[in-house]
Amino acid sequence: MTTPPAAWAAADPYATALRAGRGPLFLRRADGWLLPLDVERWCAHADRVDLEVLDRCEGAVLDVGCGPGRLVAALSARGRTVLGIDVSETAVHHAARLGGEVLRRSVFDRLPGEGQWGTVLLMDGSVGIGGDPSALLDRVAGLLSPGGLLIAETAPFDVDERVEVQVVDVVDSPTSDAAFLWARLGTPALLRHARRTRWSAVAHWTAGGRCFVALRSRSASSSAEPAKTTAVISSHRARKPSEDSPVPSR
Repeated sequence: MTTPPAAWAAADPYATALRAGRGPLFLRRADGWLLPLDVERWCAHADRVDLEVLDRCEGAVLDVGCGPGRLVAALSARGRTVLGIDVSETAVHHAARLGGEVLRRSVFDRLPGEGQWGTVLLMDGSVGIGGDPSALLDRVAGLLSPGGLLIAETAPFDVDERVEVQVVDVVDSPTSDAAFLWARLGTPALLRHARRTRWSAVAHWTAGGRCFVALRSRSASSSAEPAKTTAVISSHRARKPSEDSPVPSR
């Protein structure tokens, strides 16, 4: 029986890998096909490719499926206003230790600052959350401010797949009931979904063998290139964000 996306959080191999800072870790389909997960990169500091993505962020940033928090930490170190959310308790604890603001929350739960975020990030496969790209894109559009920016990491090949998966740490790991729906999208597939919904393409690019798409909600005009506006905030440590605002009052 398929369980909700929070099954990712309940998968012991995932929590164990994050605590160790390394794999092996895989998403496994019912037919036995394995997708390796890059735990070492997730648990490291933001790399050059990550930082180039962060340069494109506008306004206050919401990192959906933030994992162990390297992007939240990097944005915080820049003085940016940022919140990470993840369903994994282990991931949230790891991210909090890095000093970033983070909540244990699903993107489909009520979130602080709905309709006010300048940028939403869907990195490291988070574009697959819930196994329904159209539903996820619609939800993200509701989180962004008018004309807000979505930056999503896509698969490095043309794929458009909704599957039931499990998190496993070894190839012959025994089957459990912790299965959940996931999606894999290449750039062409994400652009197709975007054209059918509330988005306009801004840019897509490849760097370091990774692929990315920038989309802007259609409620405001967009430029051909993403801006690099930074949030102006004080140097004081942020208080916990409220349900209604992405950032505390300064």
